[in-house]
Amino acid sequence: MATLSVNTQFGRLGITEQDGAIVALDWIGVDKGEITPLLREAARQMRAYDEGRLEQFDLPTYVKGSDFQRAVCDAMSAIPFGYTRTYGEIGKDLGQPAQAVGQACGGNPIAIIIPCHRVMGAKGLTGFSAKGGVETKVALLRHEGAASLLI
Repeated sequence: MATLSVNTQFGRLGITEQDGAIVALDWIGVDKGEITPLLREAARQMRAYDEGRLEQFDLPTYVKGSDFQRAVCDAMSAIPFGYTRTYGEIGKDLGQPAQAVGQACGGNPIAIIIPCHRVMGAKGLTGFSAKGGVETKVALLRHEGAASLLI
């Protein structure tokens, strides 16, 4: 596995590749291993997102976990830039309770690229597993123009 770090307004992020797919994004951002063309492209897309020039990532990803974890990540990936859904809405689509969806969102290993920040509780903001917690989630939503949802 190799990791390439990118400085963004949300912090120094580390994007990790394994076997030709992005498998993780961390909030520490320490370079390691051989920097591949995929990591360079992921860093380019992350900078474009950070600068407001990219609304949807186009990168191969692989989520380690159960079929349900991958299904929730697929559902999150389908949420358009600037929009949100609730845990309950995703749960209804997948035939699972909102709490299970929330746990799967919290286990998303590729935050931002798989936009778990776009998932809200029935009554608004909930936790966020990234560095900075809910404040980082709010910053990401504001960046995407979804801040009116927070008022």
